[in-house]
Amino acid sequence: MNIKIKNILSRKKKSPIVCLTAYSKNIAKILDKHCDIILVGDSMANVLYGFKNTHKITLNNIIQHTQSVRKGVKKSLLVVDMPKGTYKNKSIAKKNAKKIMKLTKCDAVKLESNKNNFDIIKALVNSNIPVMGHIGYTPQFKKIFKIEGNTEKKITKLVKEAELIEKAGAFSIVLECLAPKASKKITARIKIPTIGIGSSLNCDGQILVTDDMLGLSGFYPKFVKKYVALNRIIENAVKKYTREVKSKKFPTQKNFLNG
Repeated sequence: MNIKIKNILSRKKKSPIVCLTAYSKNIAKILDKHCDIILVGDSMANVLYGFKNTHKITLNNIIQHTQSVRKGVKKSLLVVDMPKGTYKNKSIAKKNAKKIMKLTKCDAVKLESNKNNFDIIKALVNSNIPVMGHIGYTPQFKKIFKIEGNTEKKITKLVKEAELIEKAGAFSIVLECLAPKASKKITARIKIPTIGIGSSLNCDGQILVTDDMLGLSGFYPKFVKKYVALNRIIENAVKKYTREVKSKKFPTQKNFLNG
């Protein structure tokens, strides 16, 4: 087993696991100093490409961005989202996951659960491809963005789903938009770490889309904390540059190469 994955597993119920997304080397290099896990998420569909959902991101999109991210990652566990349609069955999933692993040198892939692809997770793990699971709100399969697990019956189903993902061999599970009681029960029940997004403090770790927490994406649901308004900082820099170009204050002699 990958030593980085062993480290993540050892953090269960001990110290919180820090996760963020990255789509380029420059951002990944910064995150790598502070994160335990960096995810190349299919959220790039919304953040970078302006799509309404994640469905149009292709395998090549994911691979190209991960190749860039890989150059900035040394310490963190690098996980890659498998795009919608790339793991329809065991054969397709293994072919595409192997391609991702080979071309990007990532550490693991992530699959969203549709409550029926546990055998696919098992097939990948049996092929020595580490898998991170994902339950709750799964954007590739669900249209309605809402809190899940807000009744005892629904919590029972989510716990069972998490247990089946664990049994299939996943080394961790993302819990997206789960009610606090649901995330608490799942985290207590399974032996692998849970990574929450909009699922309270009851998880073993937390993940956010980096562009959301930096104030770049314009997408700010309640569970996102915006740590800086980077959009304003960038705009102010662009305004200053524009003024200096128009007033011919830039470039100056010091901006020219010698000779």
